[in-house]
Amino acid sequence: MLLAGTVIADADTVVDDGAVVVADDTIVAVGEETTLRERYPDHERRTFDLVAPGLVGGHVHSVQSLGRGIADDAALLDWLFEAVLPMEAAMDAEATRAAAELGYLECLGSGTTTVLDHLSVNHAAEAFEAAVETGIRGRLGKVLMDQRSPDGLREETQAGFDESEALIREYHGAADGRIRYAVTPRFAVSCSEACLRGCRRLADRYDGVTIHTHASENEDEVATVEADTGVRNVRWLDEVGLTGPDVTLAHCVHTDERERTILAETDTVVTHCPSSNMKLASGIAPVADYLDRGITVALGNDGPPCNNTLDPFTEMRQASLLGTVDARDPTRLPASTAVAMATENGARAAGFERIGRLESGYKADVIGITTDRTRATPVHDPLSHLVYAAHGDDVVFAMVDGTVRYDGGEHVGIDAAAVRERATRHAERIVAEAGIEP
Repeated sequence: MLLAGTVIADADTVVDDGAVVVADDTIVAVGEETTLRERYPDHERRTFDLVAPGLVGGHVHSVQSLGRGIADDAALLDWLFEAVLPMEAAMDAEATRAAAELGYLECLGSGTTTVLDHLSVNHAAEAFEAAVETGIRGRLGKVLMDQRSPDGLREETQAGFDESEALIREYHGAADGRIRYAVTPRFAVSCSEACLRGCRRLADRYDGVTIHTHASENEDEVATVEADTGVRNVRWLDEVGLTGPDVTLAHCVHTDERERTILAETDTVVTHCPSSNMKLASGIAPVADYLDRGITVALGNDGPPCNNTLDPFTEMRQASLLGTVDARDPTRLPASTAVAMATENGARAAGFERIGRLESGYKADVIGITTDRTRATPVHDPLSHLVYAAHGDDVVFAMVDGTVRYDGGEHVGIDAAAVRERATRHAERIVAEAGIEP
């Protein structure tokens, strides 16, 4: 297939009148359309206004999709323990499957082709199956919680590891490598030292398995960890082995100088979730400082109850605007940096090679975007448009691993209307059973 249009190959490269040529699951050429049409005359040609790499959700919670709007206007720990965790505890296997499917379809339909997905304690296999079925690329992990957790989510430490290991054996590398595993402790507040240290041992036993957790999102969280351990959050995670190039820490809003040095020296990845951090009033992450130190910073939406959208374009816009206003410097976090955070940096966070760019030899994860909108007219600068003007519903095409998963507003191979119906039905039941009042 030959995908023609203005090609945004990466955060620094735009090809006007360009094209991307795909064979099987791989990009085989990127360049000027005229030249590539001569070289590949037999390829089916599709034309879009903008052609871009599939975006990467560097921290999402697909199984929280049933809770969109249940916990607005609340601080993090209240939001978590009074609404979101009770909802997760009430979810059975069918509800978990519907939630994950809903989340993945939302991602694919708004340009996210890869997710780093923080699941829940129970029924994680349902989300893995949903990822396989919907065709999204993903690194997923069952959540581990062995302290300070509500009934239905707290589990014995070893039982959590046993289930995690079974999931690794079943799904790590599934779907021709499109699905991979991340050991996923929820955060230090709800995980004992034995649990956190065990996460490192488990990840080290399997090639390519990474670690994904939350860190320093909220000041109360940081204070709780310091009261428990005597040190701040990132320092504690470093002591128990949860830093390094195979670790992605979501949020990292509240870090001191020593913790930032640890993140840089250990090459730990940070995922910035600007909309969630603003909605929960958690604070402004020091993203520009992280980037200046050479820390890889990706972008994530977090979960539907704290955002309340999985639109990746929203996060690019918010990240850029929040970073510049925080620094009082309009040049501090430009559009090109936001695009890099949502693509190549996201690929690093999710632990996938050869995604996040449109380049020969890379995986064929490609999106097509329309600019046939009043608010999208004119397009002087494609990178600027991607960050400041585009919306997820401008995406009209999404290809993952060379397979078309979304085309012309329709999901391919999935009955999206049926998914929405099941999700709505389960959401009403679960929220009622958990006693949550939106």
